[in-house]
Amino acid sequence: MLHHLSFGVLDLERAGAFYDAVLAPLGYVRVFEDDTALGYGYEGGDDKLSLKLAPVVSIPGPGFHLAFAARSHEQVHAFHAAALRHGGRCNGAPGPRPEYGDHYFAAFVTDLDGYRLEAVINTPA
Repeated sequence: MLHHLSFGVLDLERAGAFYDAVLAPLGYVRVFEDDTALGYGYEGGDDKLSLKLAPVVSIPGPGFHLAFAARSHEQVHAFHAAALRHGGRCNGAPGPRPEYGDHYFAAFVTDLDGYRLEAVINTPA
């Protein structure tokens, strides 16, 4: 359904270092960059997430978060650990979330600008 998602960040270099680190365990890489934007997706592909330098950032309210697909529980753990190492805040440690489904395994963090992020796998282990 979605082609890509863009949102503003206050410090593009700092945000890039954070997203480079947290998306790498999930298999996503920086696919483009210029002075005002960075894009992430699969190597050799188009961007699915674009970070845009902005003078102010307005974080969407309750209910909004960005969920990245993981292919294993280990990737979920690595995403969470990388986020914490690079200045993110824990918003839910890696683990099963039976309230979302029998196989739902996720971790939740808040990035440097306050966006809520998730890494999730929802398939049998």
